Amino acid sequence: MQKITPFLWFDGKAEDAARFYTSIFTNSKIETITPMSATFQLDGLEFIALNGGPQFTFTEAISFFVRCETQEEIDYFWEKLSAGGEKGRCGWLKDKFGVSWQIVPPVLGEMLNDEDDEKSQRVMQAMLQMEKLDIKTLKQAYEQQ
Repeated sequence: MQKITPFLWFDGKAEDAARFYTSIFTNSKIETITPMSATFQLDGLEFIALNGGPQFTFTEAISFFVRCETQEEIDYFWEKLSAGGEKGRCGWLKDKFGVSWQIVPPVLGEMLNDEDDEKSQRVMQAMLQMEKLDIKTLKQAYEQQ
C-alpha cells in the first residue's frame, strides 16, 4: 500500500473524473465507486476522488507532472487530458475538471540544466513560445550554434 495518496475534491464529478483518467492512462483501474467517492489507480498510483461540493476548486498551485519519453506520448496525453479543458503554455494544461497537468519530456530538464548557459537559455526561450512541448524544436534550440 502506498503511503501518500492524492485526494482530489470534485463538485459531484468524482466518478466521471475516475472514468476519464483511467481511460487515458495504461495500467489503470477503478477500484471502488460510492455516491461520495471513487478510488482508482493511474499507472499503478492510487488516487481518491471525493464528491465534496462546490466549496473548493482546483488551482495551478497543485499539478500532476507526466513524464513523456517521446513526442507521440506528449501528443497523446496533451490531446486526451486537454479535451474539454484548456491548453496552456510551456506544457501545462487544465483538464475538463480544472485539474492542472504538466506534459513534459525528461530531456527538457536535462537541457535546461546544462552547464552551458547559452544552450539552456535558448531552450528556455524556445519553450516559452510553446503550448504543447515539441521535443524536436527544443533539441534544435539546444544544438544551435
